Amino acid sequence: MIAETVCSAVSAAGLGIAAVTAYRKRLLTAARIAAYALVPLGLVLTGVVDWLAGTAFSPTAWAGFGLLGLSWVLFATTRTVERRRGGTRKERRAARAAERDAVAPAAPAPSLGRGGTSPATRPPAQPRGDDDFSDIEAILKKHGI
Repeated sequence: MIAETVCSAVSAAGLGIAAVTAYRKRLLTAARIAAYALVPLGLVLTGVVDWLAGTAFSPTAWAGFGLLGLSWVLFATTRTVERRRGGTRKERRAARAAERDAVAPAAPAPSLGRGGTSPATRPPAQPRGDDDFSDIEAILKKHGI
């Protein structure tokens, strides 16, 4: 009952301020003030104020809001940790496997030569030369530079 009275008084005061503003030939501002002033009255007429008043003094509702807040904190924390680690466990495992394959491609099985020994070392990787900057060139071309 008190909440409805307060909302009605706020709306009446806001409409009064809008009328004074309109009298001063600031019609756009007066319309905006009137729009804000009508919101509390609309909330009273739709029953939202009664619902909020019932919810504000309900321990069960506050426990529910607390659980929703805790749930949100857990979601946010796990998402932050996941981003810092670089994704989910499955994504990290796939990234490590892709990195391992890119760094050391599978070499053919060494065959035993005449002397019965296998080559001890693989030949060193050849420098790519101009290919080192091909990805950078592609990015620059993409941006028109």
